Amino acid sequence: MEAEGLDWLLVPLHQLVSWGAAAAMVFGGVVPYVPQYRDIRRTQNADGFSTYVCLVLLVANILRILFWFGRRFESPLLWQSAIMILTMLLMLKLCTEVRVANELNARRRSFADFDPHHFWQWSSFSDYVQCVLAFTGVAGYITYLSIDSALFVETLGFLAVLTEAMLGVPQLYRNHRHQSTEGMSIKMVLMWTSGDAFKTAYFLLKGAPLQFSVCGLLQVLVDLAILGQAYAFARHPQKPAPHAVHPAGTKAL
Repeated sequence: MEAEGLDWLLVPLHQLVSWGAAAAMVFGGVVPYVPQYRDIRRTQNADGFSTYVCLVLLVANILRILFWFGRRFESPLLWQSAIMILTMLLMLKLCTEVRVANELNARRRSFADFDPHHFWQWSSFSDYVQCVLAFTGVAGYITYLSIDSALFVETLGFLAVLTEAMLGVPQLYRNHRHQSTEGMSIKMVLMWTSGDAFKTAYFLLKGAPLQFSVCGLLQVLVDLAILGQAYAFARHPQKPAPHAVHPAGTKAL
Protein backbone atom coordinates (compact mmCIF):
# COMPACT_ATOMS: atom_id res chain seq x y z
CA MET A 1 0.00 0.00 0.00
CA GLU A 2 2.82 2.36 0.84
CA ALA A 3 4.49 1.70 -2.54
CA GLU A 4 1.22 2.34 -4.30
CA GLY A 5 0.83 5.59 -2.41
CA LEU A 6 4.18 6.78 -3.73
CA ASP A 7 3.25 6.13 -7.35
CA TRP A 8 2.11 9.72 -7.75
CA LEU A 9 5.72 10.78 -7.07
CA LEU A 10 7.76 7.92 -8.52
CA VAL A 11 6.05 7.78 -11.92
CA PRO A 12 6.57 11.48 -12.79
CA LEU A 13 10.09 11.31 -11.35
CA HIS A 14 10.93 8.31 -13.53
CA GLN A 15 9.50 10.12 -16.55
CA LEU A 16 11.53 13.23 -15.74
CA VAL A 17 14.73 11.20 -15.45
CA SER A 18 13.98 9.49 -18.78
CA TRP A 19 13.44 12.85 -20.47
CA GLY A 20 16.65 14.19 -18.94
CA ALA A 21 18.65 11.19 -20.13
CA ALA A 22 17.17 11.51 -23.63
CA ALA A 23 18.00 15.22 -23.77
CA ALA A 24 21.56 14.54 -22.57
CA MET A 25 21.87 11.87 -25.24
CA VAL A 26 20.64 14.20 -27.99
CA PHE A 27 22.70 17.27 -27.11
CA GLY A 28 25.57 15.87 -25.02
CA GLY A 29 27.68 14.92 -28.03
CA VAL A 30 27.88 18.47 -29.35
CA VAL A 31 28.80 20.12 -26.03
CA PRO A 32 32.62 19.69 -26.42
CA TYR A 33 32.47 21.55 -29.73
CA VAL A 34 30.73 24.64 -28.34
CA PRO A 35 33.85 26.13 -26.69
CA GLN A 36 35.85 25.19 -29.79
CA TYR A 37 33.40 27.07 -32.01
CA ARG A 38 33.46 30.13 -29.74
CA ASP A 39 37.25 30.09 -29.59
CA ILE A 40 37.55 30.02 -33.39
CA ARG A 41 35.11 32.91 -33.70
CA ARG A 42 36.97 34.90 -31.07
CA THR A 43 40.49 34.34 -32.41
CA GLN A 44 39.60 34.06 -36.09
CA ASN A 45 42.05 31.18 -36.23
CA ALA A 46 40.94 27.65 -37.12
CA ASP A 47 44.38 25.99 -36.98
CA GLY A 48 43.53 24.32 -33.68
CA PHE A 49 40.65 22.32 -35.13
CA SER A 50 40.86 19.66 -37.81
CA THR A 51 37.97 19.61 -40.26
CA TYR A 52 38.59 15.88 -40.68
CA VAL A 53 36.81 15.52 -37.34
CA CYS A 54 33.76 16.94 -39.11
CA LEU A 55 34.23 14.51 -41.99
CA VAL A 56 34.34 11.47 -39.71
CA LEU A 57 31.31 12.54 -37.69
CA LEU A 58 29.30 13.47 -40.78
CA VAL A 59 29.93 10.06 -42.36
CA ALA A 60 29.21 8.21 -39.10
CA ASN A 61 25.93 10.01 -38.42
CA ILE A 62 24.65 9.87 -42.00
CA LEU A 63 25.22 6.11 -41.97
CA ARG A 64 23.49 5.87 -38.58
CA ILE A 65 20.39 7.62 -39.93
CA LEU A 66 20.33 5.28 -42.93
CA PHE A 67 20.68 2.35 -40.52
CA TRP A 68 17.51 3.55 -38.75
CA PHE A 69 15.48 2.87 -41.92
CA GLY A 70 16.57 -0.76 -41.81
CA ARG A 71 16.38 -1.28 -38.07
CA ARG A 72 14.48 1.19 -35.91
CA PHE A 73 16.25 2.21 -32.71
CA GLU A 74 15.65 4.76 -29.96
CA SER A 75 14.44 8.14 -31.25
CA PRO A 76 16.97 10.14 -29.15
CA LEU A 77 19.79 8.36 -31.00
CA LEU A 78 18.24 9.43 -34.30
CA TRP A 79 17.87 13.02 -33.15
CA GLN A 80 21.42 12.96 -31.84
CA SER A 81 22.69 12.16 -35.33
CA ALA A 82 20.65 14.99 -36.85
CA ILE A 83 21.94 17.50 -34.27
CA MET A 84 25.53 16.31 -34.75
CA ILE A 85 25.30 16.69 -38.54
CA LEU A 86 24.01 20.25 -38.12
CA THR A 87 26.79 21.02 -35.63
CA MET A 88 29.53 19.70 -37.89
CA LEU A 89 28.17 21.72 -40.82
CA LEU A 90 28.27 24.86 -38.68
CA MET A 91 31.85 24.05 -37.67
CA LEU A 92 32.80 23.53 -41.30
CA LYS A 93 31.21 26.81 -42.33
CA LEU A 94 33.08 28.78 -39.68
CA CYS A 95 36.43 27.04 -40.27
CA THR A 96 36.20 27.54 -44.03
CA GLU A 97 35.34 31.21 -43.74
CA VAL A 98 38.17 31.83 -41.27
CA ARG A 99 40.73 29.87 -43.28
CA VAL A 100 39.88 31.57 -46.57
CA ALA A 101 39.96 35.00 -44.90
CA ASN A 102 43.48 34.30 -43.61
CA GLU A 103 44.81 32.96 -46.91
CA LEU A 104 46.40 35.44 -49.27
CA ASN A 105 46.26 34.79 -53.00
CA ALA A 106 45.41 31.13 -52.44
CA ARG A 107 44.23 29.12 -55.43
CA ARG A 108 40.54 28.35 -55.21
CA ARG A 109 39.77 24.67 -54.87
CA SER A 110 36.32 23.15 -55.29
CA PHE A 111 34.61 19.81 -54.94
CA ALA A 112 33.92 19.81 -58.68
CA ASP A 113 37.68 19.61 -59.37
CA PHE A 114 37.64 16.01 -58.09
CA ASP A 115 41.27 16.43 -57.07
CA PRO A 116 42.08 13.73 -54.48
CA HIS A 117 45.16 15.66 -53.32
CA HIS A 118 42.96 18.47 -52.02
CA PHE A 119 40.00 16.45 -50.84
CA TRP A 120 38.21 18.16 -47.92
CA GLN A 121 40.38 21.25 -48.37
CA TRP A 122 38.04 23.34 -50.46
CA SER A 123 37.62 27.10 -50.56
CA SER A 124 33.87 27.38 -50.12
CA PHE A 125 31.41 25.94 -47.63
CA SER A 126 29.08 25.10 -50.51
CA ASP A 127 31.66 22.59 -51.78
CA TYR A 128 31.47 20.70 -48.48
CA VAL A 129 27.69 20.72 -48.68
CA GLN A 130 27.86 19.32 -52.22
CA CYS A 131 30.16 16.53 -51.05
CA VAL A 132 27.91 15.66 -48.11
CA LEU A 133 24.83 15.64 -50.33
CA ALA A 134 26.60 13.47 -52.92
CA PHE A 135 27.67 10.97 -50.26
CA THR A 136 24.19 10.95 -48.74
CA GLY A 137 22.60 10.41 -52.15
CA VAL A 138 24.88 7.51 -53.10
CA ALA A 139 24.71 5.85 -49.68
CA GLY A 140 20.95 6.39 -49.54
CA TYR A 141 20.43 4.84 -52.98
CA ILE A 142 22.52 1.78 -52.09
CA THR A 143 20.59 1.47 -48.82
CA TYR A 144 17.28 1.71 -50.68
CA LEU A 145 18.31 -1.13 -53.01
CA SER A 146 19.63 -3.31 -50.17
CA ILE A 147 17.23 -2.50 -47.35
CA ASP A 148 15.73 -6.01 -47.40
CA SER A 149 19.13 -7.62 -46.75
CA ALA A 150 19.62 -8.21 -43.03
CA LEU A 151 23.37 -8.62 -43.58
CA PHE A 152 23.61 -5.24 -45.32
CA VAL A 153 21.58 -3.48 -42.64
CA GLU A 154 23.62 -4.91 -39.78
CA THR A 155 26.87 -4.09 -41.61
CA LEU A 156 25.66 -0.54 -42.20
CA GLY A 157 24.96 -0.09 -38.50
CA PHE A 158 28.34 -1.51 -37.57
CA LEU A 159 30.15 0.82 -39.99
CA ALA A 160 28.25 3.81 -38.62
CA VAL A 161 29.20 3.31 -34.99
CA LEU A 162 32.68 1.93 -35.74
CA THR A 163 33.54 5.09 -37.71
CA GLU A 164 32.59 7.23 -34.73
CA ALA A 165 34.35 4.91 -32.29
CA MET A 166 37.64 5.32 -34.17
CA LEU A 167 37.57 9.10 -33.73
CA GLY A 168 40.14 9.06 -30.91
CA VAL A 169 42.58 6.60 -32.49
CA PRO A 170 44.65 9.20 -34.43
CA GLN A 171 45.13 11.14 -31.18
CA LEU A 172 46.17 7.94 -29.41
CA TYR A 173 48.66 7.09 -32.15
CA ARG A 174 50.11 10.59 -32.28
CA ASN A 175 50.66 10.65 -28.53
CA HIS A 176 52.44 7.29 -28.75
CA ARG A 177 54.59 8.40 -31.68
CA HIS A 178 55.76 11.55 -29.91
CA GLN A 179 55.76 9.98 -26.44
CA SER A 180 54.02 13.14 -25.28
CA THR A 181 50.54 14.63 -24.87
CA GLU A 182 51.83 18.19 -25.34
CA GLY A 183 49.11 20.50 -26.60
CA MET A 184 46.31 18.04 -25.79
CA SER A 185 43.55 19.31 -23.52
CA ILE A 186 43.03 16.91 -20.61
CA LYS A 187 39.70 18.58 -19.85
CA MET A 188 38.51 17.78 -23.33
CA VAL A 189 39.53 14.12 -23.00
CA LEU A 190 37.70 13.93 -19.67
CA MET A 191 34.61 15.34 -21.38
CA TRP A 192 34.89 12.71 -24.13
CA THR A 193 35.31 9.94 -21.55
CA SER A 194 32.35 10.96 -19.41
CA GLY A 195 30.19 11.53 -22.49
CA ASP A 196 31.14 8.22 -24.09
CA ALA A 197 30.58 6.37 -20.81
CA PHE A 198 27.12 7.90 -20.44
CA LYS A 199 26.33 7.12 -24.06
CA THR A 200 27.41 3.48 -23.70
CA ALA A 201 25.38 3.06 -20.52
CA TYR A 202 22.38 4.52 -22.35
CA PHE A 203 22.85 2.00 -25.18
CA LEU A 204 22.97 -0.90 -22.72
CA LEU A 205 20.01 0.22 -20.62
CA LYS A 206 17.81 1.03 -23.60
CA GLY A 207 18.60 -2.20 -25.44
CA ALA A 208 20.08 -0.45 -28.47
CA PRO A 209 21.39 -2.65 -31.31
CA LEU A 210 24.52 -4.61 -30.34
CA GLN A 211 26.72 -2.54 -32.67
CA PHE A 212 26.05 0.57 -30.59
CA SER A 213 27.04 -1.04 -27.28
CA VAL A 214 30.19 -2.76 -28.59
CA CYS A 215 31.53 0.32 -30.34
CA GLY A 216 30.57 2.52 -27.40
CA LEU A 217 32.69 0.34 -25.14
CA LEU A 218 35.53 0.55 -27.66
CA GLN A 219 35.26 4.34 -27.66
CA VAL A 220 35.47 4.45 -23.85
CA LEU A 221 38.55 2.19 -23.93
CA VAL A 222 40.27 4.52 -26.43
CA ASP A 223 39.47 7.53 -24.22
CA LEU A 224 40.86 5.73 -21.15
CA ALA A 225 43.98 4.79 -23.10
CA ILE A 226 44.56 8.45 -23.98
CA LEU A 227 44.14 9.42 -20.31
CA GLY A 228 46.58 6.63 -19.42
CA GLN A 229 49.10 8.11 -21.86
CA ALA A 230 48.71 11.54 -20.26
CA TYR A 231 49.37 10.06 -16.81
CA ALA A 232 52.33 7.97 -17.96
CA PHE A 233 54.01 10.76 -19.92
CA ALA A 234 53.50 13.20 -17.04
CA ARG A 235 55.28 10.82 -14.65
CA HIS A 236 58.07 10.01 -17.10
CA PRO A 237 58.44 13.03 -19.40
CA GLN A 238 60.54 12.57 -22.50
CA LYS A 239 62.98 15.08 -23.85
CA PRO A 240 60.91 17.17 -26.27
CA ALA A 241 61.63 16.48 -29.90
CA PRO A 242 61.37 19.26 -32.49
CA HIS A 243 57.88 19.05 -33.90
CA ALA A 244 54.85 21.23 -34.39
CA VAL A 245 52.74 21.95 -31.34
CA HIS A 246 49.71 19.74 -31.28
CA PRO A 247 46.48 21.69 -31.40
CA ALA A 248 44.29 21.19 -28.37
CA GLY A 249 40.59 20.59 -28.28
CA THR A 250 40.21 18.18 -31.20
CA LYS A 251 39.55 14.50 -30.83
CA ALA A 252 41.08 13.41 -34.11
CA LEU A 253 43.43 15.20 -36.47
